[in-house]
Amino acid sequence: MKLKTLLMIGLVIVAFTVTSAIAIDGGNSRKGGHLFKSICSGCHNHNSKGGVIKPSDKTMSQWDRYFRKAKRKHPGDIFKKIDKRDKRDINQFMFDGALDAPSEETCG
Repeated sequence: MKLKTLLMIGLVIVAFTVTSAIAIDGGNSRKGGHLFKSICSGCHNHNSKGGVIKPSDKTMSQWDRYFRKAKRKHPGDIFKKIDKRDKRDINQFMFDGALDAPSEETCG
């Protein structure tokens, strides 16, 4: 029984470490939240054609995958207009509030 408990604790630690490593390095989640509200919420709110988007709509790995392919997947050209640092910050905000993140963020 004790071995199973230690094994489970070890698996949780490994899973957390791997998931944390997936996050984009250097993103500023707080700045990303402000950028999301100023850049993204114009199209992603209750009254828009882009529909409501919030961090908890995807898992951490899904957000990272989305932002890696954003230029190809996102309609319009917003990802061509914002610089890499801002995109990285928005990604970090979405990642930190993802469905499987330790603490869920909301966009207000």
